[in-house]
Amino acid sequence: MSSKLIAPSILAADFANLQRDVEMVNNSDADWFHIDIMDGVFVPNISFGMPVLQAITKHAKKTVDVHLMIVDPDRYIKTFAQLGSNILTVHYEACTHLHRTLQAIKVEGMKAGVALNPHTNINLLEDTINDIDLVCIMSVNPGFGGQSFIENTYNKVKQLKELITRKGASTLIEIDGGVTNKNAKELVDAGADVLVAGSYVFKSTNQLETIKNLKALANS
Repeated sequence: MSSKLIAPSILAADFANLQRDVEMVNNSDADWFHIDIMDGVFVPNISFGMPVLQAITKHAKKTVDVHLMIVDPDRYIKTFAQLGSNILTVHYEACTHLHRTLQAIKVEGMKAGVALNPHTNINLLEDTINDIDLVCIMSVNPGFGGQSFIENTYNKVKQLKELITRKGASTLIEIDGGVTNKNAKELVDAGADVLVAGSYVFKSTNQLETIKNLKALANS
């Protein structure tokens, strides 16, 4: 069975010490960098744009998992590839032609992800699941870090796992929002492959230890 992955969310890092926090993730047991790009339109918050992403990818030595919470993501697919993104995740709710967007991401040599807001049904991915490398289930409403976990997430993970298995897809399931040591094991047991952790990691007193323990818990 493949190892479960931990992806610290840079949105929760200390922006005044970004390089330090990126190096911390490089030196930790984490597997990916999870980077949220927000435009203030699709979600009620603005995070960081291209120059900051470029600064992060310059130092990042692990997979760069970019989560676009923006309207009309197609405009920027090529740019995000050029900036060093390895995985590019778009929101189902922001894509009029999801299949076309997925193809465009793959043409640029990235893995293609689709994020689902808490109210969006898993069944909507029935026709595209075989084209999706990663589904990011939002376990909080997107836009702000530090929110509490939505309990219905476990059911969604199980439904998604069932769909992936039924279609013979190799899609990974990622959980984004409110992940801690309290729910990590249950999420993995439900079928999750990748756990995004923001505040839980960056607000802890020993970040390396927190990541190590979360990784161990997810793979226990």
